[in-house]
Order: sequence, then structure tokens, then C-alpha cells
Amino acid sequence: MQAVFADAFHYIAVLVPTDDLHRSAMSAARSLYDARVITTDSVLTEVLAYVSERGPVARTKAVAMIDALRDDAAVTIVRQTADLFDAGLNLYRRRPDKGYSLTDCMSMIVCQQFDVTDVLTHDQHFAQEGFTLLL
Repeated sequence: MQAVFADAFHYIAVLVPTDDLHRSAMSAARSLYDARVITTDSVLTEVLAYVSERGPVARTKAVAMIDALRDDAAVTIVRQTADLFDAGLNLYRRRPDKGYSLTDCMSMIVCQQFDVTDVLTHDQHFAQEGFTLLL
């Protein structure tokens, strides 16, 4: 079974029909229906932060999506631990010339841990680290 990492870009594009990447995200989701999806609770936090001021409908849709992800046996949500935070911080520290967020760095660490090279994102930071962008 193919494994992919899902970044906040993907989930935001799925949730927001007017997002420039909405069609691409929906198409990718359909084509990867049998893939194992890996994400982190930090990514989901970014999604919730993004929709937090878009009103009650957007907030309700985001919570429903996260509930569905948590219930889906094909989705692994990696929890932030002190070890993951430290590993992400070390990558962040080693890339002072990049615009990576700490969440990006922790996501990249998780991708390495799960041997994932394909990422559902449009974030060029992942490409800079050698990952394949699927959006």
C-alpha cells in the first residue's frame, strides 16, 4: 500500500472550495483512495487555525473532517511528542537559510520515519528537502 503524507495545504484546499488547489486536492484524494495517509496533529492544528476566523460553517466542517480522519483506519495521525519536537527543532536549527516552519520540520521528520517521499502539498519547502509534491 502506498503511503503519502498530508500537509495542511491539502486539508485546507479540500475544505475551502474557492481555494486555488481545491480541484487538485480533491483529484489527489480520489486517486489515492487506497493509500495510507500519514499526518500530524500539528498539521491539523494549522488547519484549525486557518479556518478559525472563517465562520461557524467552516469551523464545523474542519472539526468534522478531523473527526473523520481520526476514525479512519487508513489514516495515521502522529502525535507531537517531546522527541518529535526536538527532532523538528534540530532540523529547523540546521536550515537557517530556509523558510521552514517548525511544523514543516516535524512533518519532514515524520516523513523520514515512515519512509514517505510523496507529500500532499504545494509547499515548496518539502521539494527543497527532496520530497515529491502531489499538489
